[in-house]
Amino acid sequence: MEVRKDYILDRWVYVATGRSKRPKEFKAEVFEKVSKDCFFCPGNEKQTPPEIGRIEDKGEWIIRWFPNKFPAVEPKGKADVKTEKKFFTKTDAYGEHEVLAECKEHDRQLWDLSVEHLVKILDVYNQRIEKLGKKKKIKYVVVFKNNGKEAGPSLVHSHTQIVSLATVPSLVKDELDAIKKFKFCPFCKIIELERKSERLCFENSSFVAIAPYASRFNYEIWFLPKRHVKVMNELRDDEVLDLARLLKSALDKLKSINAPYNFFIHYSPARENLHFHIELTPRFATWAGFELSTNYIINSVAPEEAAKFYRE
Repeated sequence: MEVRKDYILDRWVYVATGRSKRPKEFKAEVFEKVSKDCFFCPGNEKQTPPEIGRIEDKGEWIIRWFPNKFPAVEPKGKADVKTEKKFFTKTDAYGEHEVLAECKEHDRQLWDLSVEHLVKILDVYNQRIEKLGKKKKIKYVVVFKNNGKEAGPSLVHSHTQIVSLATVPSLVKDELDAIKKFKFCPFCKIIELERKSERLCFENSSFVAIAPYASRFNYEIWFLPKRHVKVMNELRDDEVLDLARLLKSALDKLKSINAPYNFFIHYSPARENLHFHIELTPRFATWAGFELSTNYIINSVAPEEAAKFYRE
């Protein structure tokens, strides 16, 4: 057993491999796929709010995005933060909440899509981050995906959520504060070190995928560009393709055990220097009393074993 600290954050993980199971024993039950009334399926476009954009092939949409029918934020109110009586701090939930239907087929998930299709999805992520990020009051655009029952989606049809915020998320702020303690980019150094370690999962010309040293989740995997890139818009076309290839490799492995997962993008806010990366976090374990009472996480799969799973 070991207790490991995150590369840069003050975040600790108990690596308790004695509690581990083999990958096939993690295999989740199949999430119900049949639906006659899915809002995201072709023919039901009028059941979603008015479409923002789409990508078509042979006269049919293959990717489309639109406002979330049940948003967590809305473009109303003010973005300033106020505190009353020292303890009561609040602001309006200002922003925009979008949904991106990743494909038209109801029975396909992200791991069923081709590398070329993944490139198109990544391009839309980039476009929406750029577009929403330029709007007045917006400080950050969160891009995340929930897949599988344990990961928290409300609909089975494969989709990503995109949320613009009037504040920079606290986790991103923590990363920004942490990297400022170094005279160099810590992520660039982490890439250099992990490329030679047992935690390397995949690598190609421009990207690496690693099981992070202090992984919080079973089979957690991060995707990082070798070149110091702050925002997605700085990636060249060949780098986006390399990212899609590694993402596909990881998703193929997760499909073999039907893993529920979340993934999300972290990029640098304006005038900051955070190394762009994507984190993919399978959701087999449930955080319980120990985690909630200590803010320490127990991970039953060592990152070295997770990386071996991906490489095999």
